[in-house]
Amino acid sequence: MTKPAETELYAPVKSWLEDMGYEVKSEIGPADVVAMRAGQDAPVIVELKAGFSLTLLQQAVARQAVTDLVYVAVPRWSGKPGWRAFKGNVGLCKRLGLGVLSVRLKDGHVQLHADPGPFQPRKSKVKTARLLSEFARREGDPNTGGTRGKLITAYRQDADKLRAYLEANGPSRGAEVARATGVSRATNIMAMNHYGWFQRVARGVYGLSEAED
Repeated sequence: MTKPAETELYAPVKSWLEDMGYEVKSEIGPADVVAMRAGQDAPVIVELKAGFSLTLLQQAVARQAVTDLVYVAVPRWSGKPGWRAFKGNVGLCKRLGLGVLSVRLKDGHVQLHADPGPFQPRKSKVKTARLLSEFARREGDPNTGGTRGKLITAYRQDADKLRAYLEANGPSRGAEVARATGVSRATNIMAMNHYGWFQRVARGVYGLSEAED
């Protein structure tokens, strides 16, 4: 599929701005699109690109030296992966104080996703608690920062303890394993069997699976 040209975005964006009463001109100085409206001192600047990129964000941020009303405009996403990537880029633009427009090229429809303006990130208590819990429960520092390999989590460390206990002692009751290993959620981990290591041999009793490696 051929990547759309930036010039294909101009007419729809110009029409969208004109519908709001702006006079629009292209390629004014370093800006792709500049729009002015009677009674408004600050210009609106729109940077056009065939897709999100670091270059687009750098150019748009540079235009903030001229005006606070800076937008980026890109073709509308395609499919769920495209939407996820687009949504993440909208969040980044909000943090940079940039507005975001998407253009549906088949009919020229322009959609506003964010207006320029100051951004105050909202903290998530749930995400913070989850991160701090993982930090506190993980023993040592078994991973290499930035790794793309096998990640050793606190959950994995707990499962390893349970596997080692069962290897040494054979099938055991969940409560017994929890007391011996200090893993309070031992029964739940063995019942969920995320790694395929465990099997239930009787009510409340777990051993190692034959497929366990």
